[in-house]
Amino acid sequence: MTTSTLLVFQNPLLPKPTRPAHSSIAGVQKGAASACIVCARSQDDDYHATIKALNSKGRFPRKSLGQLAAAAAVQEGDIVLEIGPGTGSLTNVLLNAGATVLAIEKDQHMVGLVRERFASIDQLKVLQEDFVKCHIRSHMLSLFERRKSSSGFAKVVANIPFNISTDVIKQLLPMGDIFSEVVLLLQEETALRLVEPSLRTSEYRPINIFVNFYSEPEYKFKVPRTNFFPQPKVDAAVVTFKLKQATDYPAVTSTKSFFSMVSSAFNGKRKMLRKSLQHLCTSLEIEKALGDVGLPATAAADYKFPITLPSTEYTLFMEHNLISYGSRQWFS
Repeated sequence: MTTSTLLVFQNPLLPKPTRPAHSSIAGVQKGAASACIVCARSQDDDYHATIKALNSKGRFPRKSLGQLAAAAAVQEGDIVLEIGPGTGSLTNVLLNAGATVLAIEKDQHMVGLVRERFASIDQLKVLQEDFVKCHIRSHMLSLFERRKSSSGFAKVVANIPFNISTDVIKQLLPMGDIFSEVVLLLQEETALRLVEPSLRTSEYRPINIFVNFYSEPEYKFKVPRTNFFPQPKVDAAVVTFKLKQATDYPAVTSTKSFFSMVSSAFNGKRKMLRKSLQHLCTSLEIEKALGDVGLPATAAADYKFPITLPSTEYTLFMEHNLISYGSRQWFS
């Protein structure tokens, strides 16, 4: 897989770094769909050499990594989780904004590079782990205790490989007791599919229900493919997820059983719900539940279903109505 580098500058509105950095195009994170490199303005030699090399390829950086940090309103004293710091480009911006950063990096070489680059900085901890397999909750609680955080909440700001975006979202969004907000750079098609409230097409999936169950998503801005080198075939976008507290979740008896039911409903893409959910209760009970929310007995979980049923009503149907008609044992 070809690796793309996001071409970005240090945000001039943020404080300039007071330490040398060692960004290099050769140090892009391995295996990532996208990686970041930033040239801090205090690095005259590295800065001009990098710009000259990029300009010779007809590439002219325009976007700022500062916008990614600004989307999360990162400020002095914040605790921020960064996933896949690569060469430390975004890390540099976050530290300059005054944040304490926990960076999770899978690649051993990148871990060494970031640790060396910010060796004199006490506000950074770098762990060599696979994020989708690590115990992030215990890491964050340990950091809260060490930093004596008064707010009790952290933020996530990350430029992640596109191929793990769904795994990252599924891991982070239910952690509203740890994080207040998650800000990610995603493939634009994925970003639109996740946050578009009017989406009622065949692309509607359980992940849409998952995202809205645990968060309030918002599309922030587009990052054109021309901002990457080598240029990929897709554009990217920054999305923020404002995480909900448990008290703000839809009133279901068991989230595990609820999402199991959602999965069952979508397994038969064009199958009528009275068929795909018949292992939960009888067809007549399901038809009655559908009728209570104004849907025909032939409603399915494909494009016909989402077109007529907003996610809030979907929750009411999938949980309240089916429970009312004899499936309470599924939520014990």
